[in-house]
Amino acid sequence: MSTTLQNDYKERIVPALEKEFNYTTVMQVPRLKKIVINQGLGAATQDKKLIETALNELSAITGQKAVATLSKKDISNFKVRKKMPIGAMVTLRRDKMYEFLERLIRVALPRIRDFKGIEGKLDGRGNYTLGITEQIIFPEINIDAINKLMGMNITFVTSANTDEEGYALLKQFGLPFKNAK
Repeated sequence: MSTTLQNDYKERIVPALEKEFNYTTVMQVPRLKKIVINQGLGAATQDKKLIETALNELSAITGQKAVATLSKKDISNFKVRKKMPIGAMVTLRRDKMYEFLERLIRVALPRIRDFKGIEGKLDGRGNYTLGITEQIIFPEINIDAINKLMGMNITFVTSANTDEEGYALLKQFGLPFKNAK
């Protein structure tokens, strides 16, 4: 089962990037390896139900079971004990990754209020992290059932060696960057 973005990558994006960066083989063309969605829930130290809610919401959004992230050490100022659940995350690969990316670009991002595009700053290795302030932009979330707005970080991990190549790949996929390089 391949999605339209997967076919688009093979048929349109690979030749375009090959031409743009003068690659000698198809294997040099950067590809999207995985998408990691992460929610940090500092308030979960007081309210245990937050973790459960976050796990259910992330699972609904991605179509894959989310896991709780645990603290690595005790921090008394934040009332955090070692191995206490303080977040939720999902790693998407292959078909589910492309399905999520398609829903993010076509459905979720356009639902953001006053949306003018996303920042075009990558991490130096061709990877990009997008911060989302509210989970309600995803149609899978029932707005009436929400008791707390929670943000999330969506990290796109590519096989690109430079920011320029990673930016070109994500731009070809259709991510709406503000400033065109």
